[in-house]
Amino acid sequence: MEIAPELVVRLLDAARAARLRAYAPYSQFSVGAAILTGSGEVFVGVNIENASYPATICAERAAVAAAVSAGARDLLAVAVVGPQGRPCPPCGICRQVLAEFNSEMAVVLEDGENGWHVLSLTELLPGAFTARHLTTSPGGEGGWTDQR
Repeated sequence: MEIAPELVVRLLDAARAARLRAYAPYSQFSVGAAILTGSGEVFVGVNIENASYPATICAERAAVAAAVSAGARDLLAVAVVGPQGRPCPPCGICRQVLAEFNSEMAVVLEDGENGWHVLSLTELLPGAFTARHLTTSPGGEGGWTDQR
């Protein structure tokens, strides 16, 4: 997906601002994410760590939750900002959650003080498990249908 440079800057700025509100007392690895919808709205999220580590929520999933809670379903792009301007790609779980809404989504990664990379989610998660894998077989059983 192509994304205009001014939208990239808007998303990165929103993700940077959100990152300042992250709750990362254990790792000190604060992350901010910003999601662009088809209507032009931007929703942000931050990572929220927990002493029970598996209960931690990533910034990307927090941003998706904010967007979906507001009624958005047409997610077009996500920007992710981590510490020190290093690229911070979404983890596998976040990639899967993002793919639920748009497997072709643009993923913007900050790189240095004024740089960025734009990738498609398909590049980061080829062959994502999606709703099409939940088809019903002719016998009525749900699940994977072998297409060989």
